[in-house]
Amino acid sequence: MLLKLLLAGLVGYALLVGLLYTQQRQILFKPDRGTPERPADAPDGFAEITSQTADGLSLSHWYLPPARAGAGVVVVLHGNAGSRDGSYRKFQEIHAWGYGLVLADYRGYAGNPGAPSEAGLIADARSVLDWLAGQGVPAGRAVLYGESLGSGVATALAAEREVAGMVLEAPFTSVADLAQQQYWYVPAKWLVRDPFDSRARIPSVSAPSLILHGDRDPTIPVDHGIALAEAAGGRAELARFPEGDHLNLWRVGADARVRAFLQRVLG
Repeated sequence: MLLKLLLAGLVGYALLVGLLYTQQRQILFKPDRGTPERPADAPDGFAEITSQTADGLSLSHWYLPPARAGAGVVVVLHGNAGSRDGSYRKFQEIHAWGYGLVLADYRGYAGNPGAPSEAGLIADARSVLDWLAGQGVPAGRAVLYGESLGSGVATALAAEREVAGMVLEAPFTSVADLAQQQYWYVPAKWLVRDPFDSRARIPSVSAPSLILHGDRDPTIPVDHGIALAEAAGGRAELARFPEGDHLNLWRVGADARVRAFLQRVLG
């Protein structure tokens, strides 16, 4: 009887591990697939743009050109359940400061074709920088802003392109680390196909960086932000917010820190 129970437990455990492995992208990526409508309060110059990825996808994003001549551009890479519509509502203040904004979207998100993956999302962000370069805005005048999942995309891109700066909001060291914390009862770290290993990549980021993290973040603990700042080797500034959780950082002081950072790296 004991042997049967043991075997049943092992079979159940194996089925659980198999399910987590085969369904991991459905667990990791939670795209909002609806196509956003143009904001009613869109400023002059607002445009829906299309970038072309290296693997042949045409992706839609929103662009607000700089309000000040010669000002740089902030490329927003949103979090897991986000879209360019949510990015517009949150980050339009950056445009009011005079900077340009690209509110980027990924494959499989917000009406875009394709299915998300680590390599795919990085290729999508790369295509946005390529589009900007075609508009006369070099990567050296662009700041990458990665929220949560987007922090892994931003770090990967900043490790390969010479950008003006990088902001990471509520970032993780890697999806593999986060998965192991959340699914401690299985070897989750070894099952992850899209690890987004920012801790390994951030030493290759030469641009100045700002890391924003809430001490009360229940989704991605602040330890991840601390570890990334340490891995950056002095090139990253860590801003912690005692009242901050995963979603409220701009309401507890992050906006002021971001504005000061942009003034420093973009002028």
